[in-house]
Amino acid sequence: MGQRFHHACIATLLVCTGLAPMFVRAQAHAYRLDPVHTRVLLAVEHAGYSMALGTVSGSTGVLWFNPDDWSDARLDVEVPLARLDFGDEAWNKATLARNLLDAQRHANARFVARHSQARGRERARVCGDLTLRGHTGPFCMDVTFNQLRRHPLPPFRHTIGFSARGELSRSAFGIRAWPGLVGDTVALRIEVEAVRDNATGADSEATRDAASSDDGDALQRAADALLDPPPETPSDDPQEHR
Repeated sequence: MGQRFHHACIATLLVCTGLAPMFVRAQAHAYRLDPVHTRVLLAVEHAGYSMALGTVSGSTGVLWFNPDDWSDARLDVEVPLARLDFGDEAWNKATLARNLLDAQRHANARFVARHSQARGRERARVCGDLTLRGHTGPFCMDVTFNQLRRHPLPPFRHTIGFSARGELSRSAFGIRAWPGLVGDTVALRIEVEAVRDNATGADSEATRDAASSDDGDALQRAADALLDPPPETPSDDPQEHR
């Protein structure tokens, strides 16, 4: 009886303070992308002879994810185009030039995920807005959730991993040079690792900022920070899962 009364009081408090919707989403935690272990690979046709392969490392951003509810998933990531590498310095320079990626004026590509549709527990279609070379347009990826567990090496942080694939039309983003030499379709493969953000102090900062903000996303981040449990003592078993 006492426990039920306690839960009822909490529910009443949440409704009165307007925090009930955020309480439902409390399990969507924030993760910071690991720029070392996050990599974008792109493939584009080279004059019909082969598929040119380039990779980009150093991506940064924040992921909000609840393994039990893909609808909660959000992602805001920036990809540093200057780190694009096709394995040849002259080729890299030509790709970053003004008539193609124009990386001097548009140094980063940015993707903001807006919607996720689950296809089972471990797969989803994730769509949002991609900004590339000053143009913003829709972009979707097929995403596989690999795992969430403590990393087996110190400092044993909660680490999450995903693999994703997608395609875009470069001309849709204003990249139209060399149509007879460079294919229009760019295939992307993305490997992501991200680390639980509750130990960085970012959540507490968001909590303070949200108090005077009308931004719904800021309020959501504040609620996640308040309801996020403190880090646990690392298990002796490096294979501890989720």
